[in-house]
Amino acid sequence: MMRIVLFLATNLAVMVLLGVVMTVLQVVFGVKLGNTGSLLVMSAVFGMGGSLISLAMSKQIAKWTTGAQVITDPRNESEAWLLATVRRQADQAGVGMPEVAIYDAPDMNAFATGMSRNSSLVAVSTGLLRGMSRSEVEAVLAHEVSHIANGDMVTLTLVQGVLNTFVIFFARVIGTVIDNAMRGNSEREGPGFAYFIIVMVLQVVLGLLASIVVAWFSRYREFRADAGAARLGGPGPMIAALKRLQAAHEPPVLPQQVAAFGISGTMGKLFASHPPIEERIAALQGGRS
Repeated sequence: MMRIVLFLATNLAVMVLLGVVMTVLQVVFGVKLGNTGSLLVMSAVFGMGGSLISLAMSKQIAKWTTGAQVITDPRNESEAWLLATVRRQADQAGVGMPEVAIYDAPDMNAFATGMSRNSSLVAVSTGLLRGMSRSEVEAVLAHEVSHIANGDMVTLTLVQGVLNTFVIFFARVIGTVIDNAMRGNSEREGPGFAYFIIVMVLQVVLGLLASIVVAWFSRYREFRADAGAARLGGPGPMIAALKRLQAAHEPPVLPQQVAAFGISGTMGKLFASHPPIEERIAALQGGRS
């Protein structure tokens, strides 16, 4: 969950910034995007660029927001075991050794992020290490390594880039229609300040709607990561880890910087990055991949 929340938050922030730049070029400097085809090309450049920037920043943002400390020289037997376990699983999965980090949080959580299969980060919470047995922790680590092996962050970035493109494009198309309607018979040429406001609001709203699609895609990929963990260490430990999470009563603790993205109820299901635990358990028990 942490991986997706951080990615979506970073992507939305980058997209708003790039959107401001693009709109200022239109409103203040009078840059004309020309026909629909030119607008679509420019939207693709900014949309894919914003998504790629988010991916490039993902490891550093994750470290900053969670306070994760990368293990370089293990200070104790537990850290040495973590490094050895991830190294073994990375070798089995055929990916480069990720950075391994621990962050202080009471909830049982872990995430993987990074630009490529050979330049990634796996981080676990102190709550996970305290609340699970080693076989369960190992299963969670295998799940995160499987995310890396499956190229989930890169694939998610491409999906987000396409969605960003359409968000930017339709925000400006709709903004132009509304601005023209508000302008009426005015002889003013080019977009005005109202257009700037309309586009910014539309870009945020459409960006949040796009996040629903990304969350749906993320839920689908979770089943594949569970299956990958089962291949690396057997389905039993992964099922046990999921049941441990299911039994935990503490709600996930998000970093303060992204806590505002916590949503519950029906809307929470739409934005949820993970499928219900009972469905994941049933998929593992049924051999779903």
